[in-house]
Amino acid sequence: MDKYVVRGGKPLFGDITISGAKNAVVAIIPAAILAEGVCRIENVPLVSDVLTELEILRELGVRADVVAPGVVEIDASRLHTHRAVSELNQKFRASYYLLGAFLSKFGKAEVSMPGGCNFGGARPIDQHIKGFEALGAEVFVEDGIIKAYTPNGKQGAHVYFDGVTVGGTVNVMLAAVLTPGLTVLENAAREPHIVDLANFLNYMGAEIMGAGTDIIRIKGVSKLHGCTYSIIPDQIEAGTFLAAAAAAGGSVTVRNVTPKHLEATLKALQDAGALITEGDDYVTLSRAGRILPTNIKASPYPGFPTDMQPQLAAVLTLADGVSVITDDVWDTRFKYAEHLERMGAQISVQPRQAVITGVSSLQGAEMSACDLRAGAAMVIAALAARGESVITNIHYVERGYENIIQKLRQVGADIELVSE
Repeated sequence: MDKYVVRGGKPLFGDITISGAKNAVVAIIPAAILAEGVCRIENVPLVSDVLTELEILRELGVRADVVAPGVVEIDASRLHTHRAVSELNQKFRASYYLLGAFLSKFGKAEVSMPGGCNFGGARPIDQHIKGFEALGAEVFVEDGIIKAYTPNGKQGAHVYFDGVTVGGTVNVMLAAVLTPGLTVLENAAREPHIVDLANFLNYMGAEIMGAGTDIIRIKGVSKLHGCTYSIIPDQIEAGTFLAAAAAAGGSVTVRNVTPKHLEATLKALQDAGALITEGDDYVTLSRAGRILPTNIKASPYPGFPTDMQPQLAAVLTLADGVSVITDDVWDTRFKYAEHLERMGAQISVQPRQAVITGVSSLQGAEMSACDLRAGAAMVIAALAARGESVITNIHYVERGYENIIQKLRQVGADIELVSE
């Protein structure tokens, strides 16, 4: 069993280069199977979710190779199946993007129910299904497999999402791109990785307009071609390292970033007492004084990202006062609280909300990552704490952070990976 051993209490100083966005690439890889030709995808973070997704494609007959560091080539010319039902599909949530891709390519799809992080609340795909049905699909679940067929063909349609859904927006975009006619998505997600997916598809010959707004228009095309494309920087990875510097103190510069994508995160860190300097492709965070209490509400982009609220919670455990974090995106995403409490944090969890009473210091403890971002929050708290912390279940963290040990060590963190 692998674990992280962290000896905290040291401020962080230096530069970290940010990898490509994990949330973008796990949508772009399924999109690549729609091309008639080879897609070369650059700035790919080789985290476990991405490697699992590539292995799923290989099982289906797709050539999906890592040809250089951070570079993946995908050739789906030998893909002749609409079924992806292996155990690998159940390992992470983004495997359900194959539903939209298969519907687009074959007019039918069978994909195992997805896995991934368990936040303790429901993660339904009803809005995905609503979109598929609007395009002409009949969808049902049988023996843990989501099955979708278009017995009367596909046709562009108007889809209004009942709530903002990143996964639903991605999946219906994929399903619509090779569907005849015009598809309009209203109340669509606006996240940067939605824009990145649309840009990638347009590079392949798609006709998608409005990505980044709440109305996306997709004019179906008859075919797509291969292309070369570079993934945007990962704003959640960047935010995580900035939060680590805010908690532990010091000064850290994250490079290869798009500062605009970080606006809500930077505002929250500034409110917590950090000093922020922005450049064209970098952000520097410094903190020497006390952490200030602040209130944060996670909401769809451009609001504060739910994927950053556990990391900010770790920072605010050391604030000089009471902070409140509200998450309107997921029902219960506060399972990390009990682990931070082992370090001396004071957190009261209520439905959709955590009230954090700051303490003067944290003490090292043994913790177990319960999901990807919760694991990152535990690392941040451990870096700021006195003494030694041990974090197990680190496979969750490895799902979304590339070379996290190496990157933290280069800014002075005392952290190591220990195998037992």
